[in-house]
Amino acid sequence: MSLDARILVVDDKESFRFMIKGYLEDAGYQATSVAGGVEALVELERARYDLVLSDMVMPEMDGVALLRQVRSSLPQLPFVLVTAHGSVDSAVAAMKEGANDYLLKPLNWDELLLVVTRLLEHSRLQVSYDRMVDSERKKFSFQNISTVSPLMGRALAASRQVATSARTTVALYGESGSGKEVLARAIHNASGRNMTSFVAVNCAAIPETLLESELFGHVKGAFTGADRDREGKCCRAHGGTLFLDEIGDMPLLLQPKLLRLLEERVYEKVGSDCLVTADFRIIAATHRDLEECCNQGSFRQDLYHRLNIFPITIPPLRERREDIPKLCEQFLSHFRQHQGKSLPGLSQAALELLMAHDWPGNVRELRNILEYATIVTNGDLIRPEHLRLQQRELCREEPPEGRITLNLDFSSEEFSLDAVTKQLTEWALTRCDNNKSSAARLLKSSRKLFY
Repeated sequence: MSLDARILVVDDKESFRFMIKGYLEDAGYQATSVAGGVEALVELERARYDLVLSDMVMPEMDGVALLRQVRSSLPQLPFVLVTAHGSVDSAVAAMKEGANDYLLKPLNWDELLLVVTRLLEHSRLQVSYDRMVDSERKKFSFQNISTVSPLMGRALAASRQVATSARTTVALYGESGSGKEVLARAIHNASGRNMTSFVAVNCAAIPETLLESELFGHVKGAFTGADRDREGKCCRAHGGTLFLDEIGDMPLLLQPKLLRLLEERVYEKVGSDCLVTADFRIIAATHRDLEECCNQGSFRQDLYHRLNIFPITIPPLRERREDIPKLCEQFLSHFRQHQGKSLPGLSQAALELLMAHDWPGNVRELRNILEYATIVTNGDLIRPEHLRLQQRELCREEPPEGRITLNLDFSSEEFSLDAVTKQLTEWALTRCDNNKSSAARLLKSSRKLFY
């Protein structure tokens, strides 16, 4: 409760309004009183108030008319109506017009103080919430994703396009740490949906036996331990976005139910046969090649096609190295704010080292490395010795003199295509110090096929 809150008292009876003003000031509030609705509107334009306490029946402009005017310009301002003509009808009418509460004359002073305290506290929480939402919108917006990479530029352009189509299913493909959830939140934000209704589910992190209940919810008695009804992520995402991370790891048994959700926009809680309508966009993300998963039988072909309506591929950081300087400055700016350090920036040698790194952990790895560096520098320029990078000899992807000689030795029982592939893979990984991306390039293979 803020005792320095400013309260405007509106009543045509001088004795009554000054009595209320005096009581509020004794309680620690700043109170101003005016004799009617017209004067109140002038006062609200002149100064900021945290709450209006107005009589219902007044000449020239009554309390309800004043309420309508206030709501048109100050929709969030708490407004309490006071009336001597207390009836259910007048109270209901006042609430429908937007009054936050009403009080009956003669006033109970304890009740007045209780109503004022409650509404001011609610208003304070609402302001804090609005600021938080505004901060989240700025944090997860397309304006906050900067790139000079043509590959990333195409991914961002496609994301902006699909954001305006609030029900279209989106499939995000990219390696771990490349920024799939950040892009999903930006799409959600740009669609105009409620920030709080972005609900993320990691399909790989939740045990198979719990994932269905986590998604759809359950009713009491649905299984052992279900001692009450429980809402699932689908219910919480109503009106917003359901983000299914690592969709490639969703169990096969649950995939038909997700397919039904996508096709019919309905679902059932575990243990219930009542259909619930789904009103949310689905954004799925995975680091896996879903088409290959379909070929291997671990992912349903029909679900793949239903998810793949609008595919967007996020390139790994090593394929958009030109973004590294911008990303570094963005992260350093964040750390300056939260660590309270000057953090002059990166030395040229440190930047060159970052540009040469292969980034198996992508943007997430870059952020973590910079956070460590900003802590150990004590506000100095970040140098190579501050970067917690594995010092490795770069894999020579082109063999000397253009030739490779392999010594593969198998017994007749051991020899098979799988055995040869395994030994060749181990050779490449050893040569490249366990860097999978470099080993894949050495074998002239894609990283997905290498896995």
